[in-house]
Amino acid sequence: MSRIGKMPIKLPAKVEVTVASDNTVTVKGPKGTLSRKVDPDIKVSLEDGEVTVTRPTDQKRHRAMHGLYRALLSNMVTGVSQGFEREMQVIGVGFRVENQGNLVTFMLGYSHPVIFAVPSEIKVTTGAEKGLPPFIKLECHDKELLGQVCAKIRSFRKPEPYKGKGIIFKGEILRRKAGKTAGGK
Repeated sequence: MSRIGKMPIKLPAKVEVTVASDNTVTVKGPKGTLSRKVDPDIKVSLEDGEVTVTRPTDQKRHRAMHGLYRALLSNMVTGVSQGFEREMQVIGVGFRVENQGNLVTFMLGYSHPVIFAVPSEIKVTTGAEKGLPPFIKLECHDKELLGQVCAKIRSFRKPEPYKGKGIIFKGEILRRKAGKTAGGK
């Protein structure tokens, strides 16, 4: 039995879960609404304020999907009740980030600014504190969408290991490499 798959998902107050006949699970909460189509082999049941996910057999495919769908549903419940937040830092001399609504402009050392339109479900905050690198803070109820947007933003200037310049997640530790040394014979 999957360790993750067999754990029930406790529903917080003000969160409603409905399971349709076509195995589509809809989760409503104070932060928004999310829905996901679950594989027809996986059974999702709602009882006593808990959601449980069960599988029909011990086939490898069923075992894999059991834990996957339980984790996805758990993230949906957490997202509509608490939400998710990611903070990224823009490290480099002259690197800046600013936003107007959901339109974010990055100055990353290229000959042109990089302009990115963040989806409307995500709340964006940018800024720079004295002595710290500029930051971008993203908040959303959908963890999957938030992860995709963070990956896209990071791809504009991936952190490089020699000088450490680029866009990193707050608290991320980069493995730095030593540069060339003056070699003699």
